[in-house]
Amino acid sequence: MTETRDRVEAWLAEFETALRDRDVERAAALFGVESFWRDLVAFSWNITTVEGRAGVADLLRARLDDADPGKFEVDGEPTEAGDVTEAWIRFETRVGRGAGHLRLKDDGAWTLLTSLRELKGFEEGRPQGVEHELEPGRTSWLERRRTEEQTLGYAEQPYVVVIGGGQGGIALGARLRQLGVPALVLDRHDRPGDQWRKRYKSLCLHDPVWYDHLPYLPFPKNWPVFAPKDKIGDWLEMYTRVMEVPYWSRSEVRSASFDADTKTWSVIVDRDGESVELRPKQLVFATGMSGKANWPTFPGQDVFRGEQHHSSGHPGPEAYRGKKVVVVGSNNSAFDICGALWEHGADVTMVQRSSTHIVKSASLMDIGLGDLYSERAVEAGVTTDKADMIFASLPYRIMHEFQIPLYEQMAERDRDFYARLEKAGFRHDWGDDGSGLFMKYLRRGSGYYIDVGAAELVADGRIKLVQGQVDHLTETAVVLQDGTTLDADLVVYATGYGSMNGWVADLIDQETADRVGKVWGLGSGTTKDPGPWEGEQRNMWKPTQQENLWFHGGNLHQSRHYSLYLALQLKARYEGIPTPVYGLQEVHHTQ
Repeated sequence: MTETRDRVEAWLAEFETALRDRDVERAAALFGVESFWRDLVAFSWNITTVEGRAGVADLLRARLDDADPGKFEVDGEPTEAGDVTEAWIRFETRVGRGAGHLRLKDDGAWTLLTSLRELKGFEEGRPQGVEHELEPGRTSWLERRRTEEQTLGYAEQPYVVVIGGGQGGIALGARLRQLGVPALVLDRHDRPGDQWRKRYKSLCLHDPVWYDHLPYLPFPKNWPVFAPKDKIGDWLEMYTRVMEVPYWSRSEVRSASFDADTKTWSVIVDRDGESVELRPKQLVFATGMSGKANWPTFPGQDVFRGEQHHSSGHPGPEAYRGKKVVVVGSNNSAFDICGALWEHGADVTMVQRSSTHIVKSASLMDIGLGDLYSERAVEAGVTTDKADMIFASLPYRIMHEFQIPLYEQMAERDRDFYARLEKAGFRHDWGDDGSGLFMKYLRRGSGYYIDVGAAELVADGRIKLVQGQVDHLTETAVVLQDGTTLDADLVVYATGYGSMNGWVADLIDQETADRVGKVWGLGSGTTKDPGPWEGEQRNMWKPTQQENLWFHGGNLHQSRHYSLYLALQLKARYEGIPTPVYGLQEVHHTQ
């Protein structure tokens, strides 16, 4: 182990010496021919990955003098597996302290992760809570909170306005609160957590509890592995109060515009019937990947006599016992809704329009997540933060190489299940390159289902399955392009969601939405993720082509982990720390 540690320490020492000497070529030569440096804000004031020695040199030429990095050291004991040596590292820059991860091969660094963890002089800490010095007129905590609630957004303007008060907005609000950044989270629902409470009755998290903690306050040890939607809703409401997140309920944004001269947004809000203008410097859309519903249009929708709604507006199965229901779609929401309707005695038909990847929940938890997010991982010393960093340390360019063997194991474990599913006529895939669910999620955010029972109903025919595209509706039926007629009392469009920049078009204007471009995806050139390769999630958690406009969202894991880097970027701007951005993302697709 000493030899392994010596190798890592020698590499870090050489790297630091080259950086201190401003010898970019010598520093870049310490990386392998195939190599990847992923930086989360620490060097680039961006979320970016550079590739190869040329990419490393380009980043350093642009950012080395300003970043002024140093104090690189090993954190813990390095490990070896095959031809790869791995180590956790610590380092500092001129303005912050960072953590990272290094993988070495024979020809140098294979992967390097650097992440900003705190800003010098603005470290998070535990507040005193009370001043132990008596004086006339001293106010209590409750009085100070009430004063803030009455003045923020009126007499005092927030520096940041966050549109959307689901888990993403709440997590970011908590981070900004801890960093002392005046921020206000806006949501149109009555209470925090209603984004979950108002979804269909059977909705539960498909991710395990270890994957889903929020910042600062993990779920308790007796929390269920898979939390029901109403329990999550209550947790978010409690979390908002406990973390003192400034939060306006029943507040719907009507419009927003940016003044390029003053660098200020004007955000017009309907707050429970009162029109309020907010004037923040920074505007964050935390409206969710699953926020902008794709509502398809088909001839005959206006004459159909039954009920129609998008899956996001599905009220639950109770009213549809004995009814004929057609669900258009075959991904997560479609399966969840079909399963719940079947349980409540509806006659359910699923319309599969394209192939879907399905993985059984137990297999995903064990093989896909077990080493990072599970009780087994916790017992092995893999905390949630460490798991987040391990996941972040894998550059997206090569992540599929790590995922493919896992899904091959799942395919073998559950081969009888897949055989029965395909025998029922279901079109199944493992992703364009066999890399399965996580890569589909990162590339396109759709095309998969974590099976918690409904796929079994399709496999044995209790949920009917048809293939094809909807052509039109009649008064009483859905008609497919091949002429198949499906009688229906209810049509559910489980047709997914659009890019988050659709909200920008609605609330700001189409020009700004196009300037920002598509939100989400890597540019992998796979289905629904058109190239060119971009290497990071488009426009997420980082500067965009629209000044002072940001996007935050994703699942609970991403909301937790990436809220840190977005909050640090906003804090730096609030404090006047220079933040020259390296590699501002170009726009190749507008939607």
